[in-house]
Amino acid sequence: MIILLDGNPKSDGLCRSLSDAILEGVRQGGAEVVRLDTCDRRLRRCQICGTGWGSCRTEHRCSFGDDGFTAMQEQIHEAAGYILVTPVYWHEMAEGLKSFLDRLRRCEALHASPIRGRGALLLASAGGSGNGILPCLEQMERFCRHVGLTVYDRLGANRWNAEWVREAAREAGRGFARFVLNPSASGPGR
Repeated sequence: MIILLDGNPKSDGLCRSLSDAILEGVRQGGAEVVRLDTCDRRLRRCQICGTGWGSCRTEHRCSFGDDGFTAMQEQIHEAAGYILVTPVYWHEMAEGLKSFLDRLRRCEALHASPIRGRGALLLASAGGSGNGILPCLEQMERFCRHVGLTVYDRLGANRWNAEWVREAAREAGRGFARFVLNPSASGPGR
């Protein structure tokens, strides 16, 4: 199974069309995929327990996980790969995804996490000026490095390149699924 961590607060538009294309490609590649909504309003922001660390550091779980975070973290542990999708806001990830990844990083980065060594596919879409894609992808990649994920590919889309990036997203999803299902056959550096 592949998890798509969806940072898009909208149910339509450029970012949604691109994530739908990736999902289509993953399914065509033969993998099951689950979309997790990181913009779910029930999810809390990190509460920064105690002196900056709480059960996230000692037990690798969030003290406030009853908001749905713990269930999402368990699904993430079961997945073979991850797709992170976000619109670009102010040259960064959307706040919902950023907040979710901040909590997840605290729980996963400082131990032999079950997600370490798995693959990730990153997609950022910028409307308006189209600026901010590269800093946003760098921010997403930094998260991946912190938790030990291998970045399979990075896609950046704006209103001018959306048509061909949508097709590239479909192909990237298909290739990513094949990589996740059979990591020794293809993938980064192979």
